[in-house]
Order: sequence, then C-alpha cells, then structure tokens
Amino acid sequence: MSGELREKAMDYRYARQVVLREFGPRGQEKLLASSVLCVGAGGLGSPLLIYLAAAGVGRIGIADADRVDLGNLQRQIIYTTSDIGKPKAVCAARRLAQLNGDLVYEPIDRNLVADNARDLISRYDLVADCTDNFEARFLMNDTCFELRKPLVSAAVLGFEGYLAFFPMSGSGPCLRCMAPEAPPAELRADPASRGIMGVMAGAVGVLEAFEAIKCLAGFGENLAGKLLVFDGLGTSFRKVELPRDPDCPLCGSSQENTR
Repeated sequence: MSGELREKAMDYRYARQVVLREFGPRGQEKLLASSVLCVGAGGLGSPLLIYLAAAGVGRIGIADADRVDLGNLQRQIIYTTSDIGKPKAVCAARRLAQLNGDLVYEPIDRNLVADNARDLISRYDLVADCTDNFEARFLMNDTCFELRKPLVSAAVLGFEGYLAFFPMSGSGPCLRCMAPEAPPAELRADPASRGIMGVMAGAVGVLEAFEAIKCLAGFGENLAGKLLVFDGLGTSFRKVELPRDPDCPLCGSSQENTR
C-alpha cells in the first residue's frame, strides 16, 4: 500500500476502530502489516474473511479447492448465485477486493495437505482454521506448532459453536491436548449430512475473526488455554479450561525433552 493510500485509510476507512484507545493507530499499523491464511472458505471462512478485509489485514490467503454450490449460499455469505460452479478461493478474493481494494488477496485453489502445509503456512503470520474435517485441523495444528505460528480454530455442530486460540509459543496447549487423535472414520458424520443454521456459522466466524485481529494487533485478552462454547439455542457462552497435557504427543513436556 502506498504512503498516500495508507494515510487516507488511517484517517477515514478505519477511523472508527483507530479511535478506540485499546487499538489506536498502532493497532491499525500492525494489522496492515500482517498476514492471515484462512483454510476453508465456507460457512466459517466467509464472515471471517469479510471482517479481516474490512478491518485492514494487509495480506489474506484463501485456501480452498471447492467450487461454489447452491447449497452453500444459505450460510456462505461471501458468495452469490452467479458464483455457482466457480472456485471458492477465486470468488472470495474477488469479493474481498470489492470490499477493500487496498489489501492483497491470494486465492489458493487447493486444499491444505501434507505436501503443501509447511510451505503455505510459513508464508503467513497467523492461520485461521475454518475447515470441517479432522485431518486438516490436525495438520494445521501440527504444522503451526512446528513453525510457531498462532492458530485460531473454530467449529460449528448443530446449534453449538466452538472457538479456541493456540499461540504455539512452545508452552501449549495445542489442539492435541484436547483431542490427541481424530476419532475413527466410522464415528464421524459426513459434513454434508449435518444440519446447520447459517447464522450459527456467521456468529462463530465473526468471533474467530475478532480473536485473530486481537492477536495480530496486540490488544485485549485472548482465549489461550480456554475453549469458548456458544449455545445458540440458549444464547449463552461458557469458557472451558483447556490446560496443557504433559503427555500430549506434540507439545507435552515429554516431547520437549526429546527435541
């Protein structure tokens, strides 16, 4: 971003957040200089991406190999009917550029897999897990831990939403402290068969975006060591302690001794 555009943005586009004492001009500068990799541009990724772009995160990567489907539009609000059949990553990047053309968007028309995870994640300051499968979630967790990249992870199931933040600073916890391994395939429901209210994905995706923004701009209190559970039917929140597991196969103290 040129100096002139940056000055204009600080003065007007982001004025309503820059005026906040806890955030201020320094927080905005940090956001503009930061980068996020969003893995999964679906129900969670849609609101997260919109709010990261609106807030001024300087560079945003969008990793998703799916194409837009009519059934997505009930909750994946970044897309329109005219996007059906087109690559999600490309459509999302185009929509974000219409919202805030001063930033850099990097559509990645492929899924995060073992062969590309380290290369992709190493390019960004923070990773946002917006996926719906355990394999990708554990791959992000393990790679972020290896590279010491903070990870924000969210999920929605029925009328409940879950949000966690893993700083990956070396002190834990990580995702494997909560669930060392993915459940067997036969115990997992097909994501396409699970019901979901679109607004649930929106609510949790927005919270995930806020957690990422707080980390990047360096203000507020994060969710490290806690799991936030949102009950949509009861309109209630609760925080569950998520301590580091000393026997965690990834970040546990026994693993530290072997590294």
